[in-house]
Amino acid sequence: MDHRITWNSLPKNLAELKALPEADLKTPEGTAALAIAALCVYPQDKEECYRMLDFLRGPRPMSPMDKQFIRDRFMDGKDYIPRSYFKGATPQNNYTPDQPYVIELKDSAAPMADQGYKILLAHSGGADSDRSITLRNKPSTGEWFLCDQMLLAGIRIPVSQDDWA
Repeated sequence: MDHRITWNSLPKNLAELKALPEADLKTPEGTAALAIAALCVYPQDKEECYRMLDFLRGPRPMSPMDKQFIRDRFMDGKDYIPRSYFKGATPQNNYTPDQPYVIELKDSAAPMADQGYKILLAHSGGADSDRSITLRNKPSTGEWFLCDQMLLAGIRIPVSQDDWA
């Protein structure tokens, strides 16, 4: 099944993220889309990005190792990677998303829902294969929390940075 999340603007901090309807965390696709939006904040304010991700992770906040992993992926100016998940963002336009901002997610074929987990796939305009986002349901509240993400793996560099383009 395909899921589509649309926003007129992206949240710049935790308060703006919490103001979005998806912040009720009642759907796995809403939580997954918010995780992508939170990663877009990292280049401007890494601590705010961490606060946003901690909110999305619920009862299991980020460890120092989780933060180091994210820090390592953003080294060398790769701030364009999270933007690549929005519709219209490609290497040719330097990963500039269409507006309004649209994230399309697909259900994974992995059978984990009966165990309280769900894997969604996000398409990057700079990658040949979709990237996974694992979410976990908290039955007592019905909320879906971010468990793991493979969103920051390398993608094609923007044309503006490619000496061979």
